[in-house]
Amino acid sequence: MNFIAIKMLLGDRAKYIGIVIGLTFASFLLTWPSALFTGVMKRTFSFVTDVGLPDIWVVDPQAQYIEDVKPLRDTEVLRVRGTEGVQWAVGLYKGMLRARMDDGTFQNCTVVGLDDATLIGGPPKMVAGELADLRQADSVIVDETGARGKLAKKQPDGRRVPLKIGDTLELNDHRCIVVGICRITQTFQNVPVLYTTYSRATTIAPQERKLLSFVIAKAKPGTDVSALCQRIGRLGLRAYTPYEFKKLTFWYFLKYTGMPINFLTVVTLGFIVGIAISGQTFYNFTLDNLRYFGTLKAMGTTNRKLLRMISLQAAEVGAIGYGLGVGAASAWGGFLSGRTQIAFSLPWPLLLVSASAVLVICIGAAAVSIRKVMKLEPAMVFRS
Repeated sequence: MNFIAIKMLLGDRAKYIGIVIGLTFASFLLTWPSALFTGVMKRTFSFVTDVGLPDIWVVDPQAQYIEDVKPLRDTEVLRVRGTEGVQWAVGLYKGMLRARMDDGTFQNCTVVGLDDATLIGGPPKMVAGELADLRQADSVIVDETGARGKLAKKQPDGRRVPLKIGDTLELNDHRCIVVGICRITQTFQNVPVLYTTYSRATTIAPQERKLLSFVIAKAKPGTDVSALCQRIGRLGLRAYTPYEFKKLTFWYFLKYTGMPINFLTVVTLGFIVGIAISGQTFYNFTLDNLRYFGTLKAMGTTNRKLLRMISLQAAEVGAIGYGLGVGAASAWGGFLSGRTQIAFSLPWPLLLVSASAVLVICIGAAAVSIRKVMKLEPAMVFRS
């Protein structure tokens, strides 16, 4: 019976292709915006992802997310360092400054100041130069995307030449020399990121009474990190594990920005399109084959076997449409990710969600068709 079901499905090539195309389009519309949403949300906490060494992030108690920097006193580093269970703790500066280019234009940049002694918190990968070169006078390291894009030098003929080691730029009227190019996870603001030492960053930045952005710390081996965060909290600060800090940032953007509803609208559209196109086409396919189902019923085929045949047909077109849709989304996302700054991330849980949505579409389409077949009287088929 399974063989007959497949032959019936493939017998009408036009409707078969139409169902597959409808499910492919629905799968693509479900997967593509979801992957973009996941990529955008991962960029909101990309800085925490890149700084992978610390176990604890210490911030002001009123900080709501990673970019909501409320400066601390420099002495907070010593207080955290003296907490029982802390192996080491260093300060970190993170702020937005304007860079002045050679042609007189300005570009906002994120400046990260690393601990002068250890340089902990530096970029995850160096493309050119060494992290230790930051100990040179007036030195900065620029992220690769910023060096090739917004910080590239504009030539008289209109061409843009990427920044390279030895080039200079100005930060708040301070001359800086590029000593390295790094590769980092793209940020949510999509602005260039510059790394330098903490003392240099706080010298360049507009002077304030407090300039320390974060204290990052490492717990001693065998120490309960959650308990250590609570002990640090008694100092009048707020301590998070990297996962907790990412979660805090994620939920802030989810709650206070319009991104979720915008992406959800597109995903819902894909779901509706899938039900409308695939359901209608599959239903028409069943109507065209009612005489065959009636013949099988007259020959003694039970409703249970007919149910299995229709379910098999729905499962086949669903699997093919889902595979084509996810494959197209993955291929297109991979192609653009290497050539543009598009935020695309396709983790395996997202694939399960897309598969579940396509499964619901197929079940809905099959349910309408099954109801028609179950109510079919064989005598009506032969009479016509």
